[in-house]
Amino acid sequence: MTITVHTLCENTVSGINFEAEWGWSVLVTIGETRVLLDTGARCAAVRNADTLGVELGSVDCIILSHAHRDHTGGLFEVLRRTGMVDVFAHPAVWERKCKTDLQRNDPVYNGIPYSRWDLEGRARFSLHKEPVRLAERLTTTGEVPMVTDFETPEPVFYVQEEGHLRHDTFPDDLALAAETEKGLVVVLGCAHRGMINTILHAREITGQKRVHAVLGGTHLYPKSKEQVARTIEALKELGVEKVGVSHCTGLTASMEVARAFGDRFFFNNAGHVVTF
Repeated sequence: MTITVHTLCENTVSGINFEAEWGWSVLVTIGETRVLLDTGARCAAVRNADTLGVELGSVDCIILSHAHRDHTGGLFEVLRRTGMVDVFAHPAVWERKCKTDLQRNDPVYNGIPYSRWDLEGRARFSLHKEPVRLAERLTTTGEVPMVTDFETPEPVFYVQEEGHLRHDTFPDDLALAAETEKGLVVVLGCAHRGMINTILHAREITGQKRVHAVLGGTHLYPKSKEQVARTIEALKELGVEKVGVSHCTGLTASMEVARAFGDRFFFNNAGHVVTF
C-alpha cells in the first residue's frame, strides 16, 4: 500500500506556477481514499490544486488538524469544490482561539474565521477526541498525549472563555497516520503538542513501531536551540527514515534538521508531490 501526498498550501512554493500562503493543506491518497488535511488560510489550496490537476470534488473527507485560521481559512473555498462532505476534527475546534504578542496583552482572534452556523450548513462535522479510522490503513491520531519533557505549546496562544483567557493546550491538535509496507508515514498539521509526542502516539494507536517518514508543520519555530536539538535526537532514536518539513518549522530549525538527516531530508512546500 502506497501513500501519495500533494502539498496544496504552504509558506513557500516548489515552482513559479504555484502560490505561496502562510498556511497548510495537503491531499493524502492511500488506495482509493482521498483525504484533505487542512485548507490553508485563504485560496491557495484551491488554486494550487488546479495547477496540479487535483480534482477536489473527488475528496472523500476533510480533516482539520486544529482550529487556527491558517489551517481553516480556506474551508469555504474548498467546500465550493467538494460540496457537502464529512469534516473530522476534535470538539475543541470550535473554541475561541486567540493569540497575543510580547508587546501587548490584548488577544487577537486566531480561530476558524467563519461562524459555526455557516459551516455546519455546508459540511457534515464529525467531532472526536479519539482516533478515527478513515481507511484500512489510514487514521487520525485523535488527541495527542503530552509525554515528552521538552515539548510544550507556545505561551502566546490562548482560548477565550466568558471574557477570560486561559492558555491553549491544543487538545484539538491532531495528525494523520498511514501504514505502509516500509512503516508509518505521519502527516502533521502544526504539531502544537509536539512532533515527537505525535509520532509516539501514532506508533501506539497503530501498533507499528517503524516510522518511515514524517512530514508537515513541526512548530520548531520559535523553539530554543535545545528543543530543536532534542527533537532531532529523538527522531534519530525513533529511527525515522525521512523527514519533510513545512510551514511552522522555521528556516533555522529546518537547516538543523537538514544537516542532521542529509539526503533523507526534504523541504515539503506547495506544489510538492511525494509518494511513499
